[in-house]
Amino acid sequence: MSKKILANDGISKSGIEALQSAGFEVLTTNVAQEQLVNFINEENVAGLLVRSATQVRKELIDSCPGLKLIGRGGVGMDNIDVEYAREKGLHVINTPASSSASVAELVFAHLFGGARFLYDANRNMPLEGDKNFKGLKKSYGKGTELRGKTLGVLGFGRIGQATAKIALGIGMKVMYFDPNLQEAEISISFYDDRSISFPLHSSSKEEVLKAADFITLHVPAQKDYVIGKPEFDMMKNGVGLVNAARGGVIDEVALLDAIDQGKIAFAGLDVFESEPHPEVRILMHPKISLSPHIGAATGEAQDRIGTELAEQIIKLLN
Repeated sequence: MSKKILANDGISKSGIEALQSAGFEVLTTNVAQEQLVNFINEENVAGLLVRSATQVRKELIDSCPGLKLIGRGGVGMDNIDVEYAREKGLHVINTPASSSASVAELVFAHLFGGARFLYDANRNMPLEGDKNFKGLKKSYGKGTELRGKTLGVLGFGRIGQATAKIALGIGMKVMYFDPNLQEAEISISFYDDRSISFPLHSSSKEEVLKAADFITLHVPAQKDYVIGKPEFDMMKNGVGLVNAARGGVIDEVALLDAIDQGKIAFAGLDVFESEPHPEVRILMHPKISLSPHIGAATGEAQDRIGTELAEQIIKLLN
């Protein structure tokens, strides 16, 4: 059997080294989507690794009989026809544990930045900081603290729980809603090997939306909005909202209305409904903190992802 692995959207050096030491050949060419079938067949590729850029649909699976494994560096697999691939006898793997901490830290980058207007201050200080320092100071001098506030977490899988750990660590109260997880034990580990545990229980979605001062989403892609106008109407006035999960789980038109009406104080978005071409109204809004889908994009997370993929491939294909 071929031992060629194509990492079409890249893989960390640690992942490449682990695969090579087990006798695999790793190709890191970025092949265009329309040329992928030909490349896989001509190069006799056994394993295809992707992130979110490359699509692995039924047509590709049917057209590449030599393919034995599809791997997703990350959590969500909505760019892969997973069930179909498995029906065809392919291994489909992902790395659910590797990027939780990095996404959680990005959520808090947006929360801290939002609570203190940094996303807007960083736009305006270069433009008028030298001539309107006092005016800007007045504008941005009404921030809020996260400590003592309630964080509502919608979706309490690995990333939701990693986000809850940071929230508890800085003195926030955490409420969560997850229809698949009624109770969870959150254990926070410190640098000196001490740890502390918090037992948490799922509230209803409505209870979370009504009580939270800040809300973060950690849900998979789905057909319907998780948050639209009815959900915004339930929230307190002045809530901060972060989405580092999937584009399309928040109704962006309703979000803009909620911000303009003062219901939402600020939003932090790492993902977008019309990604990779976010709407200009979202990009230009002065109360939205923006990042280009980089939740899992830290050096440490990519190392963990590469190593975790390599371990699974060695186990399955060797």
